[in-house]
Amino acid sequence: MDEAGLAARFEEQRPHLRAVAYRMLGSHAEADDAVQNSWLRLSGADTAEVGNLAGWLTTVVSRECLKMLRTRRTRREEPFGDTEAEPPAGGHDVSDPEAEVLLADSVGPALMVVIDNLAPAERLALVLHDIFAVPFDEIAAILERSPAATRQLTSRARRRVLSATPSTQVDINRQRQVVQVFLAALREGDFDGLLAILDPDVLLRDGNAELLSGGAALMRGSRAVGAHALTFSRGARFVRPALVNGAVGLAIVPEGHLIGALGLTFKHDKIAVIEMIADPERLRHVDLAALGP
Repeated sequence: MDEAGLAARFEEQRPHLRAVAYRMLGSHAEADDAVQNSWLRLSGADTAEVGNLAGWLTTVVSRECLKMLRTRRTRREEPFGDTEAEPPAGGHDVSDPEAEVLLADSVGPALMVVIDNLAPAERLALVLHDIFAVPFDEIAAILERSPAATRQLTSRARRRVLSATPSTQVDINRQRQVVQVFLAALREGDFDGLLAILDPDVLLRDGNAELLSGGAALMRGSRAVGAHALTFSRGARFVRPALVNGAVGLAIVPEGHLIGALGLTFKHDKIAVIEMIADPERLRHVDLAALGP
């Protein structure tokens, strides 16, 4: 394949590679560097025998991230042997597939601080397996460990993240259900449906106002907020769930371009606060990928 064709195929993979790199590194700038380094590796490699270019590039960018993480850190990793996974702490079954999905859904900007405390190998294994569904044997090849040791590594990392995550962050599935009900009512123009999912004292506020109170209050009360929301029902087809400030919220993405978001606060399975966000800097922290279909 000529260089132009290779470059075109690489650009097709760039969003995925950048998502992988960002979740490992927690830095957009470093993620871009890792992706660029993976292009340099690709452009200088003989890929004639590569059957799965996407998988090959994921491996390359993962190794770049691992090198960057190891360079960044000053502490050494704890050794792990080729043994079976340790018993789950506190009775939590970390091998439960539902627990894996729960963790993967909850990994957004609010949890990057928690993940940053993991050792480089733990971080890579957790991100690749629990978020991007990379098989253990492929991760093991990157880490130069056995699949059994890699599985143990991931289980330990998952326990550390779950134990350090506030319960309000872990309950992503419940938040998602509430948001789906709200979004369905909005799309259908169902006023009664909106009233059912909004807290009676729900507050709508301007999240871009730099006030100590957290934003200027625009209106309060389920009937007023619900009626206001219905004025945007025709545009609801451009709205999709996303992680906003670590909780499930809504992103406004006409033609795939993020132009705004709604940060939500929940109370007793109802929406208690709706925060409108349009500032480009704040929108950079809206995580669309984590709640993709």
